[in-house]
Amino acid sequence: MRVLIVGAGIGGLTTALSLHAAGVEALVVDSAVRLRPLGVGINLLPHAVRELTELGLGDELAETGVPTAETVHFDRYGGRIWAEPRGRALGYRWPQYSIHRGELQMLLLDAVVARLGEQAVRTGTVFEGFEQDGDRVRARLRDRASGTADTGTADVLIGADGLHSAVRAQLNPGEKAPLWNGIRMWRGVTEGEPFLTGRTLAIAGSNAASKMVVYPISMRAERMGRALLNWVAEVRLRDDRLEEAADWNRTGRLEDVLPHFADWTFDWLDIPAMLSGAAEILEYPMVDRDPLDRWTFGRVTLLGDAAHPMYPIGSNGGSQAVLDARVLAHELVRAADPAAGLLAYERERRETVNAIVLACRDMPADRILQTVSERAPRGFAAIEDVLAPNELETISGAYRQTSFDDVDALNTRASYTIAG
Repeated sequence: MRVLIVGAGIGGLTTALSLHAAGVEALVVDSAVRLRPLGVGINLLPHAVRELTELGLGDELAETGVPTAETVHFDRYGGRIWAEPRGRALGYRWPQYSIHRGELQMLLLDAVVARLGEQAVRTGTVFEGFEQDGDRVRARLRDRASGTADTGTADVLIGADGLHSAVRAQLNPGEKAPLWNGIRMWRGVTEGEPFLTGRTLAIAGSNAASKMVVYPISMRAERMGRALLNWVAEVRLRDDRLEEAADWNRTGRLEDVLPHFADWTFDWLDIPAMLSGAAEILEYPMVDRDPLDRWTFGRVTLLGDAAHPMYPIGSNGGSQAVLDARVLAHELVRAADPAAGLLAYERERRETVNAIVLACRDMPADRILQTVSERAPRGFAAIEDVLAPNELETISGAYRQTSFDDVDALNTRASYTIAG
């Protein structure tokens, strides 16, 4: 069996490694002329860390990422609302890692090249469409440098080409642009001092107005007594209009984001100084797409953001792509034929992930944070004076709904690894 994967992101590269481990030949194509460590921080849930560890990458993750100790919510004055442990402290056998997305991608790329060979990743190659004919898929490809067109023939085609997936567009002609919820995000990375535990994922404010998410992403910096802080500023602007296309690497400006957080100086973190210390700022709208009722058409299927783009809530984007990759390889090699394997993968994953997409659109935790801002607009001395115990429990329930509802199930289920 030969599999052609469109997209060399986290999902595509993890798919190549998973297929290789099961004895299946894979080729990854990507339109980028050179793959570079772009982006900012992401979180890998224990579910994804287990899969990457079983692919032999546990040591590399531990060397690179920060094992997240806790998630803590604060109001916009830095008052502590709620906290919960993460990773092993929550009972999982695997940690949760906060890690630079680009470093994770390079870690995966290095593993693909080392195991499958340099010829397994073909950059500067634009996917232009496909045709299916019996037991073959023929993909139309074009070399960006020369303009030369050729055809890639495979038994299976996987669209792992992200939010603006060309494979998804062919499978769903007429689908409109990604859906925006009215929130703009600015993201950056700033070197600074560790805060709180040094491994805290902190969320301050409310996405009804302004919200800040901050967490460290570099074990290298931690070993030096420093912290490389990934930050995400979310702002809902009145009468804003989305006139540009969603682009994860669009340059943002400090003067656009800083005024919304100019007085957010807490005793545990100086937010304005952190924003001002970023070497680069990225700006993009918070978007997703409506869930699909079908991913698989014959020997073609979707994976990761191409299948289920979602809001960056609950640490699910990259983590769900890793899970997709592992389940796809597992089902593909067990099936009587590739088409049946792809359908089995979709049955295992689609409804589960679609439910997460919808849950991320309406997180009860965000409603509670808004309630705090309404009841205590100038801060509070004790959160018990603002929220009842059952209201605080709503925050834990929101995270269980999207990300942390299956500690025992993850710890005890059989491995997806099938030796090739």
